[in-house]
Amino acid sequence: MSAVTSTPRPAGPRRRRLRTAGPSQILLYLLLIAIAIVYVYPFLVQVATSFKTDAEAAASATSLFPATFTWAAYERLFLNSDFPAWFANSTVVTVLVTLGRVFFNSLAGYALARLRFRGRGLIFAALVAVMSVPAVVLLIPKFLVINQLGIYDSYAGMVLPLLVDAAGVFIMKNFFESIPVAVEEQARIDGAGIFRTFWSVVLPMARPALITIVILSFQGSWNELSHFIVSTQSPELTTLTKGVASLASGQLSQGSQYPLKLAAAAIMTIPVAVLFFIFQRRIMNASEGAVKE
Repeated sequence: MSAVTSTPRPAGPRRRRLRTAGPSQILLYLLLIAIAIVYVYPFLVQVATSFKTDAEAAASATSLFPATFTWAAYERLFLNSDFPAWFANSTVVTVLVTLGRVFFNSLAGYALARLRFRGRGLIFAALVAVMSVPAVVLLIPKFLVINQLGIYDSYAGMVLPLLVDAAGVFIMKNFFESIPVAVEEQARIDGAGIFRTFWSVVLPMARPALITIVILSFQGSWNELSHFIVSTQSPELTTLTKGVASLASGQLSQGSQYPLKLAAAAIMTIPVAVLFFIFQRRIMNASEGAVKE
């Protein structure tokens, strides 16, 4: 007779050891909560104040619960001001600048990462040097160039100088250098040219970097102020940043008018916040392997 061997049964479910938080971890959590409150509280005050009356906002500016809930600030903002035109101008400029930066930054980054040409190192050094120059230093030269080109006080003057930024080119160059060269060599063997390889093979692999460029470009152009100050003067071309700044200086109101100003600021933050929360998990994720051994 053959002996039947039975597999031993596990003695029983293993008890998981519960780790108790030490004093250092508790202090760390409390510190993080305090920092979060410091950052979130002003935004909550902004939203709450936009629904208050003018008298209540002046009397209790930091309270989070309006005693009299009212939409008066938003109604005045949309019905009795140029806020819709400001919003439309910012939307047009932001969309054009974002699309332009995604395309041109990708092209420039790929050229610096893959193409070999004379002066390549000098161009990259100049790119890094531009990133270290404060933007306020370039305002007067930017105004002179825009005025000399004849695009002052126009959509072209608002959009064209923002179509390429040094930081975006730098990000795309570093990401393209992380992509295996073998992928492009295989595409060239199949007969693809340089632009076809870039557009059909390399660019789809750079999706994390592209999403990062989209978010940074959208946020930067949506919140841009100094460039629009030196490139436009017509009220018809006023953007949200210029309009909200004029509200803060007293336009459309007499006295404080905190609900009106904070309502405009609250609406202005919504598009950037929505875009960030949608794509935050896709920012600069590690690229998947593209070459199978």
